[in-house]
Amino acid sequence: MVDLGLSDEQRELVSSFKNLLAKSSPPERVRAAEETAGFDKVLWRALLDTGAITMGVPEAAGGWGASLVDLALVAEQLGRAAAPAPVLEAQVAARLLAAVATDPAKDCLAHVVDGEQLVTIAVRRPIGTAAELTPAGAVCDAMLVLDGERLVVVPVADSDRRLVANLASAPLADVDIAGRGIEVASGGEAVARFERAIDEWLALTAAAVVGIASAANEIGCAYAAERKAFGAVIGTFQGVAHPLADDATSIDGSRLLVQKAAWSLDREAPRGRELAAMAFAFASETAEAATYNALHVHGGYGFMLEYDVQLYFRRARGWPRVWGDAAAAYERAAQARYRAGSR
Repeated sequence: MVDLGLSDEQRELVSSFKNLLAKSSPPERVRAAEETAGFDKVLWRALLDTGAITMGVPEAAGGWGASLVDLALVAEQLGRAAAPAPVLEAQVAARLLAAVATDPAKDCLAHVVDGEQLVTIAVRRPIGTAAELTPAGAVCDAMLVLDGERLVVVPVADSDRRLVANLASAPLADVDIAGRGIEVASGGEAVARFERAIDEWLALTAAAVVGIASAANEIGCAYAAERKAFGAVIGTFQGVAHPLADDATSIDGSRLLVQKAAWSLDREAPRGRELAAMAFAFASETAEAATYNALHVHGGYGFMLEYDVQLYFRRARGWPRVWGDAAAAYERAAQARYRAGSR
């Protein structure tokens, strides 16, 4: 039986990050970061100081030894704040380096633990000599790339990247790898380690978009509770209230599925990959619907940049598509189920 109830320590973890992000990532800072490739250096430094980037790394390698469930709880708070900092990909990259544990991987991880380098992961396989839509590619110092069956750390300079304008104002870039990089693993182990990292990224991104959906739903409900039309509060109209209520239910379901996926991956359960892909797909669909309905409740105001709901509407569509859409995730889940059945 899976117990997904939060411990006292996990509640404190959620509370501490919620408070930090309320101070360090208010909507005004999110808007300001859109002018700097979607990256807030002050927020990044604050998160580094808390140990957030390496919290999922084993204690022996310099981290906290936090579980993937813990990271998912933090990811949800990052989504609720629309935080302009590439925490998830940096966490996944750090965990991947710790798992590989070869000398080159340890050397790279040491720079991450010390806060000297921002290392990300290219969640898409490179096409030719380019790693496209790399999360944090616009601001990273190095990136992990699976090039064929070689897992390599590629240093990134400004001349190596082309920034990609995107709906979510995220720090994306197409990065030229051109055969460069230091190999940290190869063969079947490299592929397996990389795919496990993708599972983790999918689960954490799902958690983040749950946070996006939850924040947008709260904004929509608050507006519906005060806006009047035809002499009545619009929240009393079924056409407004029912979609918001349906979204709240779907958000709870998404959160449950994310936590189950993270729990399964932590324990290397047989369905971990399948559940991670399912959580990503369902959370993405839920966030798109929830942010649409929250924006729609605002009428034409929802599209105005002065209103916060559009920040979540855009990120609900932009953050997941760095890797792919819900259909791609459902296909990954089906492949995981098929392969498990064939074994």
